Amino acid sequence: MNWRYFIPHRCLVRISDNTAFRPDLIVLDKTQLVRESLWKHQPIITSNIAIKLIVEVVSTNWQNDYARKVEDYALFGVPEYWIVDYLGLGGREYIGDPKQLTITRCQLSGDVYEKRRFRQNETFAALIFPDLQIPADAIFAAGQL
Repeated sequence: MNWRYFIPHRCLVRISDNTAFRPDLIVLDKTQLVRESLWKHQPIITSNIAIKLIVEVVSTNWQNDYARKVEDYALFGVPEYWIVDYLGLGGREYIGDPKQLTITRCQLSGDVYEKRRFRQNETFAALIFPDLQIPADAIFAAGQL
C-alpha cells in the first residue's frame, strides 16, 4: 500500500538556527519532503510544509512540552501537536488540580494553539485522522507497559 503519511525512525525539527527538537513522534507528508532541502541527506526538517503532527510524551522535563514547545511549534506552524501525559507529571495549570492523566490536543489557529484536554473515560479524537478515536484510558495504559 502506498501511504502518503509516514513516521520516520528519527527526525530533527530545526525551528531556527539556535533551536531544534527531536520529537517523540512526528508524522510527515511524503509528497512534501521534496521541498525540504536537507531531507535527502539528513533527517532534518526546516519548514512546516511536510509536518502533519508532532507528539510529545511528557517526562520529568514537562515544562518543555507544555510551555516552550507549544509556543515554538505554534510559531513554526505545526498544524497539530499532542502532549501525552500518561503519568500526570505536568503542572496543575496544564493537567488540573488534582493532577490527572491528560492528553492535550493542540490545533493551530493563526499562530497559537487551541487546546482540548482528554482525560480518563474520554475518547481521544485526532484531527489529522478523523476516523481515529481511541479511549484515552487505552493510551494511558499503553504507557504503563
